[in-house]
Amino acid sequence: MPMSDLPLLPTTLVGSWSQPAWLIDRARLDGHVPVRVEDHSLWRVDDEWLAEAQADATALAVVEQDRVGLDIVTDGEARRESYSNRFANALGGIDHDRPGTMRDRTGKDVPAPRVAGPIERLRPVEADVVALMKRYTDKPVKVTLPGPFTMTQQAQNDYYADDVELAMAFAAAVAAEMTDLYAAGADIVQIDEPYLQARPDPAKDYGVAAIDAAVARAAGHTVLHICFGYGRHVENKPARYDFLTELDACAVDEISIEAAQPRLDLSVLDELPSKRVQFGVLDLRDPHIETVDTVAGRIRAALDHLPPERLVVAPDCGCKYLGRDVAWGKAAAMVAAAATVRQELG
Repeated sequence: MPMSDLPLLPTTLVGSWSQPAWLIDRARLDGHVPVRVEDHSLWRVDDEWLAEAQADATALAVVEQDRVGLDIVTDGEARRESYSNRFANALGGIDHDRPGTMRDRTGKDVPAPRVAGPIERLRPVEADVVALMKRYTDKPVKVTLPGPFTMTQQAQNDYYADDVELAMAFAAAVAAEMTDLYAAGADIVQIDEPYLQARPDPAKDYGVAAIDAAVARAAGHTVLHICFGYGRHVENKPARYDFLTELDACAVDEISIEAAQPRLDLSVLDELPSKRVQFGVLDLRDPHIETVDTVAGRIRAALDHLPPERLVVAPDCGCKYLGRDVAWGKAAAMVAAAATVRQELG
């Protein structure tokens, strides 16, 4: 299905789908914030069989998204220990023997990639997943990458003169990966930038410039996701972003925001006049499955501020920390709610 054939109010994931318990140790995964360095102890499958198991889990994620009725499908990030560490740690310039530390958005010091040399993309990291996805779906496919600003904030910089230089080096690596993703057939590439919200002051200094450098050569549709952190780990979220309206000036086509858990003040949507908005309608901290009426009400509330042509329906964030049955139930409610509102719009 080409992008032009998508229905009004198309549905999609932010990125991750629930990983099977036979693949990843869900108790350990749930027990701490997303890892920044590599942590292969999270996997339940021996290294000899891990790549095949991750490919099987990716195929399963694609089929489940297709069957539940999502209009745009992701790889579910099934091969990743976290949304960012797989890509960041595949780059040249990272010292794997002596990791650094960084202060997480929760205030804890955690192990982090240590930049000890020039950042360089040595090879494609995610581009091979596109062919696997297309084996199991005819729907448009989206692949996510960590953004250059967030990778900068999640690293210890022991090489570049300042974080601006580091962010631009990360941006070049993201741009190269995006080129290969589109060449492989990806319809959408999304960059994840939660640290724009976590660190608004440096974001205002160079966040947009780094994003624009990353997407400057993009050959397809681009999305930027910004959030307050996974609901599993962040309970009390503010009703407004500290950094969001500035993104209307960036070069991406679409902005992905969470709105359900924080009960977002939706007047902010009026301040994104040029962007398509991927709007979060599923509260991922709440383990209960929302009713179709609840989700439909959240979609209608967004339509008070956005024309339907600029609205994409999604969860607040990735579904990584949900149980598989809960992820399916929430996604099914979202699909049904979008269909209900779509019918109301005629």
